[in-house]
Amino acid sequence: MTNHIVLFEPLMPANTGNIARTCAGTDTTLDLIKPLGFSVDDKHLKRAGLDYWNKVNINYHESLPEFMETLGDKDKLHLVSKFASKDYTDCDYSDDNYNNYFMFGKETTGLPEPFMRKNSDKAIRIPQDDTHIRALNLSNTCAIVIYEALRQQDFPNLERSHEYEHDKLK
Repeated sequence: MTNHIVLFEPLMPANTGNIARTCAGTDTTLDLIKPLGFSVDDKHLKRAGLDYWNKVNINYHESLPEFMETLGDKDKLHLVSKFASKDYTDCDYSDDNYNNYFMFGKETTGLPEPFMRKNSDKAIRIPQDDTHIRALNLSNTCAIVIYEALRQQDFPNLERSHEYEHDKLK
């Protein structure tokens, strides 16, 4: 089983950089659906301080339909949106027979409404107070959801504790 964070047409390099760092630290694959609102060439990445970009397993997809064609019978798609009625904690992400794909929309408009309506049974949400904010920050939302999936999977291949090499407190 693998976990994937899928970003639909991400616009902000800082959000994508934070999400890439989360992916690197959790052995999560990052799928980016074009067009991207920024460049991923080496010069731009170094300037943004993303020196761990090469440690992330990244798949690029030319469009949403092209991405959807890559999904198989062993893949579960979860659409993360404020326009969902099922909480993200009400799903089972622990089945070893499936890969989890958590798709997040563009920062300004989310996922396309026709796509959401067609796949409403796959939609999940993080509870929030919609009267005070439009949406939670994208990189924070990705971290919340992926860590719930990893918790249910007992944090596979992740370090559960870390000791100081030398006692720095003395």
